[in-house]
Amino acid sequence: MAYLWLLAGFVLLVKGADFFVDGAAGVARRFHVPSVIIGLTIVALGTSLPEAAVSITASVTGSNALAISNVIGSNIFNTLVVVGASALITPFLIQRSVIKRDLTFNIFCTVLLFCCIMTGEINRWMGIGFLILLMAYLYVLIRDAMKNPAEKEEEEDQKEPWKLAAFLILGGAAIMIGGDVTVDSAKTIAAQLGMSENLIGLTVVSIGTSLPELVTSITAARKGESGLSIGNAIGSNILNILFILGLSSAISPLTANFFNLIDTGILIAVAILMFVLAWSSPKMTRSKGLFMIALYACFMVYTILR
Repeated sequence: MAYLWLLAGFVLLVKGADFFVDGAAGVARRFHVPSVIIGLTIVALGTSLPEAAVSITASVTGSNALAISNVIGSNIFNTLVVVGASALITPFLIQRSVIKRDLTFNIFCTVLLFCCIMTGEINRWMGIGFLILLMAYLYVLIRDAMKNPAEKEEEEDQKEPWKLAAFLILGGAAIMIGGDVTVDSAKTIAAQLGMSENLIGLTVVSIGTSLPELVTSITAARKGESGLSIGNAIGSNILNILFILGLSSAISPLTANFFNLIDTGILIAVAILMFVLAWSSPKMTRSKGLFMIALYACFMVYTILR
């Protein structure tokens, strides 16, 4: 029964995020927010909401290992599988500005997280610092977008305000309920199978909550939206650390364990690898995508066997 509840939780998280993104994007279009900002912020935030729901719920209920491992596992999945699968479907180019700004900042955030975990705890002040850093990053994104506005797009059919509000409310409610159901069922399964919360957070929960990123990026790749895949994945990674862990620890300090430290070290290596692959050649080829997916398979085997 717990497995059915876990599946139901994932469905609520994915569909809730889908509705929330549609509603938020519609509001942004109504207020003439540049599309680049929608992609880098609203879409990335929307696809990160399942991780937020799970980690914040886990933090409040005292499941610190699940809260931290969910974010670390999701970030590794986003970098290796989401970007890798997108490149495997349709090779794309990464803009130099994205490499210099976003990939570099992603490495910085991951190293910062590692330093915090080394202390044994992500306390409230660290969480508040993460949130302040996030606001500074969003300011830079908006400033850069205003300096380099995108070409004017054709007007799309705009939804009625009540429909946008319904999408936001229903999406948010589905995400909150899905987060509760996912955490409760994941903890039940972990207890039944003798698995640690850290292991189930790195595997089942992190993959399940990363489904919106995967679906969004693969859809973008199939439509030939160059660069949107990595923008969504890396943007979600940054938000996962600064927003999700920042807010979770600001609400309730998170105690870290030794495995969290090891996994964050692996995440740093993955972030640096992504930067090196992009810097050496801005084109994400199918061979690079296959290599990244193979690395994730190795990570999963290591995680399960350790």
